[in-house]
Amino acid sequence: MTDKTQHRRRVGSVRPSHLMYTGGVGALVDLPNFAVLVRGIDDWQYDAFEWADLKEPRLLRAVNGLIGDPYGAQVTQLQPAPWMDGTDNDPTGPASRVGVPVLPFPQWLRCTACNALGGLDSKIFKFENAKPRRPDQARFFHDNCTAKRKGKRPLAVAARFVLVCQAGHLDDFPYASFVHRGGECAEASHPRLEMLDHGGNQAANVKVRCVNCSSERNIRDAMGQRGEITLPHCRGRHPHLATFDPAGCKQRPKPLVIGASNQWFAQTLSVLAVPPTSGSALQGKVEQLWEHLQKAKSQESLDMIWEIPQFKPLHQWSQSEVFEAIEAHRAAAAEPQSSEAASYPDLLTPEWEIFTSPQLPEPSEDFALRDVPVPPALDGVFSHVVQAERLREVRALIGFTRLDAPDPEDPTLVARAPLSRSRVPAWVPASEVRGEGIFLRVSDELMADWEQRVAGTEALAAHRDAYVEFRRNRYSGRVEDTDDPLRGWPGARYIALHTLSHLLIRAISLECGYSSASLSERIYAGREDDRRTGILIYTAVPDAEGTLGGLVALAEPEKFSRVVRRALHDAERCSSDPLCADRLPRPPHEDFLHGAACHVCLFVSETTCERGNRFLDRRFIVPIDDPDLVLLQGLK
Repeated sequence: MTDKTQHRRRVGSVRPSHLMYTGGVGALVDLPNFAVLVRGIDDWQYDAFEWADLKEPRLLRAVNGLIGDPYGAQVTQLQPAPWMDGTDNDPTGPASRVGVPVLPFPQWLRCTACNALGGLDSKIFKFENAKPRRPDQARFFHDNCTAKRKGKRPLAVAARFVLVCQAGHLDDFPYASFVHRGGECAEASHPRLEMLDHGGNQAANVKVRCVNCSSERNIRDAMGQRGEITLPHCRGRHPHLATFDPAGCKQRPKPLVIGASNQWFAQTLSVLAVPPTSGSALQGKVEQLWEHLQKAKSQESLDMIWEIPQFKPLHQWSQSEVFEAIEAHRAAAAEPQSSEAASYPDLLTPEWEIFTSPQLPEPSEDFALRDVPVPPALDGVFSHVVQAERLREVRALIGFTRLDAPDPEDPTLVARAPLSRSRVPAWVPASEVRGEGIFLRVSDELMADWEQRVAGTEALAAHRDAYVEFRRNRYSGRVEDTDDPLRGWPGARYIALHTLSHLLIRAISLECGYSSASLSERIYAGREDDRRTGILIYTAVPDAEGTLGGLVALAEPEKFSRVVRRALHDAERCSSDPLCADRLPRPPHEDFLHGAACHVCLFVSETTCERGNRFLDRRFIVPIDDPDLVLLQGLK
């Protein structure tokens, strides 16, 4: 809360990862007694807090590629959520004034005793937060409630409906207008309202009534396509920024319950802090010094600036190499803008190059690799096994969407709501986690042979057709008829690698001491002209599990062979078979985009899977129906 009389006293707490994936800027967060909305980053500034910039140039360039202005303002910093230690020891000290600012939302409340319904501006509800050590007891109450007993001030809770549109706007539900069917109350200019809420998840259990004129209406009248046309057009409101969209919004909003999972989806970018390869390091230096280097029209012109101190970092390359990089950067900048849909920056290529490099980089505080031999029993299956003894992952929040999650291939297909009132903020929220991992490279020959075998099969065709139907259903009205229906299709190689990754994660969690929810995956599948076949399974959770060594230890040949065999053995049988084994993504279930996979055999937590448990199928890894579909044939 930001009321000065409350000294910004705490009303709750969340983990840093919660602010990145579950309830960040613009999201509704349910607290024990009311709901709050996380405010925009313009308000995340307190004098008592020293910002700790998370240095990761590769991620910063990617962020600017999506939300920065190429000819103007740029994001310059990646900042963690403001927090200061000491609140537990001194709940009224400096630490109590540092944190993420929120405001109560929705701003309509209901008295739990007399059912009175009103906005915060009606002044019938008051706020109390008198115990610094008990933020969970912060609450709103109805001060003059006629139904209160024994002097207790009854709790006021959030009226549980809001309006949301696909452009990312959020607004209070128009209860007064709704109950009077778009008109005014005939008896009072500021009518008294009641909400009769009988509980449950059905809108039919909630009725709004006007005390003055006795009009009443059930919330179910606002639900569904018929109900939405009775609601007013979206006002373009961004309450987290305290603004209204100046261009307005012509969409019809949808009513949502405040706890609905589709009221907020994070749009994030994530990179591993890997040391740059020679080519990418040079290109990065050229980008940093481009303001001066763009004037170099010949290799000889570099002589004039070569000895200036700020250009000393370029001395590790020859002048000819530097000039080639300058020309490449100049040519890329001069290329006309593509008419194709935008795409996310390529963040996986530098990681793939490092993990597959014949010469491993020198260990550092953030990154350390060690090659281990492939077990003889798995020779021909894996060509490369690497222990990642130290990893650092940095994640940045660049915006959020409502109703629809961001498309994993096209960042502009779903409207992104802003984090700040500035079109390009000076900084964006970020978090870093440290962990460990195992990198596996599947044999290129094995994968190429398997792709040829499954190319024309009915099973792969079912996955491909289901993706086309999924894209049409989800993005109807956004995707042009002329657009490639397979745009974003990850391909057969991705399905095989993703399935194998999930099988290994489930087996590893039983061996290494980490829960499966503490593990994450990165799939390096590439495209048709990029033969990547890699899997990284790593820990990336911001808590005490950190880097305990239990995961990398499983990459040792004997242990790794046992884990793989266990994973494949467990995949051959599922307690949901034959329903699971026979399943293909066909109507009416094609929107799920998985074949022989379920919660028993393959699914993992949402924080673990990079594609929401889509693109999975056991039949491509172990023989459950057609042996010709199996990637790992003959392996027992």
